[in-house]
Amino acid sequence: MFDLLRRRRTPGAAATRATLSALCTVSILPFLWPAACGAQAWPSKPVRMIVAFPPGGGTDLVARIVAPRLSDAIGQPVIVDNRAGAAGLVGTEVAAKAAPDGHTLFLGTLGNLSVNPLLYPKLAFDVERDLQPVTNVVAVTFMLYAHPSMPVRSVKDLVALAQARPGQLNYASSGAGGAPHLGAELFNLLAGVRLVHVPYKGSAQSFTDVIAGHVPVTFDSLVQGLQYVKDGRLRALATLGAKRSAVLPEVPSVGETLAGYDVTNWFGLVTQSAVPREVVARLNADVVKLLRTPDARDRLLALGAEPIGDTPEQFGAFMKAESRKWARVIREAKIRAD
Repeated sequence: MFDLLRRRRTPGAAATRATLSALCTVSILPFLWPAACGAQAWPSKPVRMIVAFPPGGGTDLVARIVAPRLSDAIGQPVIVDNRAGAAGLVGTEVAAKAAPDGHTLFLGTLGNLSVNPLLYPKLAFDVERDLQPVTNVVAVTFMLYAHPSMPVRSVKDLVALAQARPGQLNYASSGAGGAPHLGAELFNLLAGVRLVHVPYKGSAQSFTDVIAGHVPVTFDSLVQGLQYVKDGRLRALATLGAKRSAVLPEVPSVGETLAGYDVTNWFGLVTQSAVPREVVARLNADVVKLLRTPDARDRLLALGAEPIGDTPEQFGAFMKAESRKWARVIREAKIRAD
C-alpha cells in the first residue's frame, strides 16, 4: 500500500498539502481570535489624563479626585499629566496629537475647549476636528476675590473704587481666554469700568500673587480659593454664577448688583477623534458612574464643583453652545489674547 501511495504522488500533491494546511489554519482561527482580540483590549496600559495647567489649580484638583476612582473602574493606573503653558494651548495640543488608542484623556475647561479656538484662529490643532467629547465632569463655581487690604467688601464697593481709579486696578488670571479672564472682562463691560488684566501661567500662580498682595483682585474658582477665604487670606466679594453658592451662601452673586452677569466654568473629558466609539462609551459609563458615588460627589461639592456626567452627544452640543455664547461676549467686550 505504501508503494502505491508513493507512486501516486505527483507535482500536484504539494499543492494539496498546502491547501490542507490552509484549511487547518482556518479551522483553528475561531480559537485564536479571542486571544488576538484580548491583546488589543482596552485599556492595555496606564491611561494619561492631561491637565493644561500647573499642579494646584482648580482643574488639577478635580483631576486628582477623578483619576484614582477611574483607575479603580478600568483596572489600570490613571496618571494626571500637567502640561501647562500658553494659556492652556500646550496641553490641548499634546492631547489633540496623542495616539488615538484611548489611553490619553484631556480634562479641558471652558477656556481650553470653547474659547481658545475663538481667540487663536491659527492653531496647530482643531478642537472640533481632532477631539471628541466623553462627558462634562463638573460645573465649577467661580468667585470674585479681593486681598483683605483692599478697601472693598462688595461688588458695589469695587465698582466705585474702579470708577474713581480708572485703569489703576489690576486683576490676575490663569491666562488669556480662561474663565477668570472672561469673568473679569464681562465685569468690565457690564460695570463700565476698566480693571487691567495681569495673566499668569495658571491659577496656582495667580492666587499666589493675589494672596501676597501684588495683585488686588482675581475672578477664579471656589475649588481653589475656598481654603484662602476660610483662613482669611482672601475676601470673597461675590459668586460669578447666576445664584449663590451652597458652600458660601452668605456671599451674594455678582448678578445681584450687575444684572445679566453669569459666569460658570466647567471641566470636561475629551479624547482623540479616532478613538473607537466603544472605548468612548466605556469611558463615559465609568466616569458617569464614579461621579454619582457619594464619596466623589461629596468631595467635589465641598470644593464648589457640581458633578455633571452627561452623554458624549450632550457634552458636544454644550461645548458648541458655549462657543456661540462667548463669541458674542468676546466681540462686545473686545477681549484679546494678551
